[in-house]
Amino acid sequence: MVSYQVYSRISPLTLVALLFTILVMFSLKGEYIVKIPLDVVRIAIPLCIYFVIMFLLSFYMSKKAGATYEQSATLSFTAASNNFELAIAVAIAIFGINSGEAFAAVIGPLVEVPVLIAW
Repeated sequence: MVSYQVYSRISPLTLVALLFTILVMFSLKGEYIVKIPLDVVRIAIPLCIYFVIMFLLSFYMSKKAGATYEQSATLSFTAASNNFELAIAVAIAIFGINSGEAFAAVIGPLVEVPVLIAW
């Protein structure tokens, strides 16, 4: 079992690595996002629907289970915000940096942040 002390040293490193992955993907795929905005919209619409449904469903279920508003909100944001950073890293590793899958994974964080901020 890994001790908390070791985990607390590694945790910031993993966060930096994931943020670096997102930065690299945005810098490499930014040109495509600007060139093919209709594809971005086609990817973004189902993601928006997903975020709204996951947020509302998890909020409702947590309130039904007796959670406080603060607990329900925390749970709902966590449930709605997928691990897109991890999905980007996996898409790159499996399909390559120039794949359509990697491009679609980049759209996730672009949609996730505004939708969740709107709630």
